[in-house]
Amino acid sequence: MTNRLDARTAIVFGAGMSAVEAPPGCVSNGFATAVTFAAHGARVVAVDRDETALAGTREAIVEAGGDCTAVVADVTDESQVAAAIERAVDAYGRLDIVHNNVGVTVLGGPVELSAQDWTRAFDINVTSVFRACKYAIPHLLDRGGAIINVSSLASIRWTGYPYPAYSASKAAVNQLTQSLALQYADRGIRVNAILPGLIHTPLVYQQLAGEHGDAETMRAERDASSPTGRMGSAWDVANAALFLASDEAAYINGVALPVDGGLHAKAG
Repeated sequence: MTNRLDARTAIVFGAGMSAVEAPPGCVSNGFATAVTFAAHGARVVAVDRDETALAGTREAIVEAGGDCTAVVADVTDESQVAAAIERAVDAYGRLDIVHNNVGVTVLGGPVELSAQDWTRAFDINVTSVFRACKYAIPHLLDRGGAIINVSSLASIRWTGYPYPAYSASKAAVNQLTQSLALQYADRGIRVNAILPGLIHTPLVYQQLAGEHGDAETMRAERDASSPTGRMGSAWDVANAALFLASDEAAYINGVALPVDGGLHAKAG
């Protein structure tokens, strides 16, 4: 099906085309989601702090015949988040979909982590979602809409990496998602989360390679850890986001949806 989001405005935080060196076809979740939303008729407001990465996303969408407005903003700055949302409404006259994709992994247990690292993880992974929702919800109340928060499989189980700040902050995203889903359910706003598992994205090469062996070894180990024998792709995450943003998910609310090849159900 096409045009599942026809005439709707979607703002995607963390939509930039990653500049991290990665194999061909390996793209970020935010980029894939922005492109997928546009391919299904949404007017996309792509937000990222990296202007060059944003330009790549906008170019990909426009070349495919889509509509995209690029906004440079840092999700750790409340005024910039508020301005990005106002820019979306000013550009297209409405806001229907909010996709919160920004996240950072911070390796290390409580002994190795500094207090600043811990606070930074929560600021980027959780408080960024709060900021976006704070300024987007008043617009979504006009006609209803959907919020999709990208969490992580690490929010509900051990994934083999020592990053409790990441796991704990993403678990907070899950609870924030449920709280907002129930608070606004009778006012036409649905709020759901996606829990990506082992996904082949540039972030893997940026934040995990080197800490756990060379890139090829790490990739092979991650493939082997999946029940399917391979990692998922950013397009798998994007397709889940598309579903949750569309009318097909009209009665789905407060869900934390694993996109992980079944890894959440596997013991050990």
